[in-house]
Amino acid sequence: MHIVPVIDLMGNVVVHAIAGKRSDYRPVKSVLTSQSSPEKVGFALFEKLRATVVYVADLDAIAGAAPGWDDYQRIAGCGLKLWIDAGVSSPDRADEFQSGHEDFDCIDRVIVGLESINSPQALIQTVSVIGRDRCTFSLDLSQGVPLTDSDAWAGYSAIQIGQTAVEAGVNSIIVLDLAHVGTGRGVRTLDLCHQLRSRWPEITLVAGGGVRNLCDLRNLEKAGCDAALVASALHNGSLSLTALENAGHTF
Repeated sequence: MHIVPVIDLMGNVVVHAIAGKRSDYRPVKSVLTSQSSPEKVGFALFEKLRATVVYVADLDAIAGAAPGWDDYQRIAGCGLKLWIDAGVSSPDRADEFQSGHEDFDCIDRVIVGLESINSPQALIQTVSVIGRDRCTFSLDLSQGVPLTDSDAWAGYSAIQIGQTAVEAGVNSIIVLDLAHVGTGRGVRTLDLCHQLRSRWPEITLVAGGGVRNLCDLRNLEKAGCDAALVASALHNGSLSLTALENAGHTF
């Protein structure tokens, strides 16, 4: 399984995300580095874990602010490719984001999250703007319930949302339960991941939210996941480079 470290950015620092309660987020404390600046955390992930790609959640942009291009460049400057969630909520916002990095080839994936995207139709149009090979859909949940304030998604189950994403042309989906992020309570999306894999075996399937240890990673593999988003377990030392490599996982 491929491990993708997560960098949660807020106020130009890397924070420890806990259960989606952003008012409670504080600068990350890590066994990998004593500092919480984007470049220091990025360099630690690159140097000490040999990470090649990181998932960057720009929490300020997700809340409506402009994307933090300077922070992205600092992280990329450590030798990392980026998956970025900058709160793309519509095809227009996607177009603005795309135009902001015309020469920025270190962005490997643009994440379009259910939490942000306005409607099923907006998702279809946004995938077209970004391109199916660069666009990844994040099926955002909270305690297993689709996470959205948009009436346009009312009545959609998680599987129906996944189907909409696949029909929109997405070839990679992240399943992320924000209520379990940073809580140490384990992964609760195994059944959903198994259902998604069974229905759409061709997609790249990534899961995040609550990964604590090698057992959680084995369970995600059994559920059909290709990769896992991990943050807390890397920063608190529960998952070390040696343990992950011995178990056959890669960064």
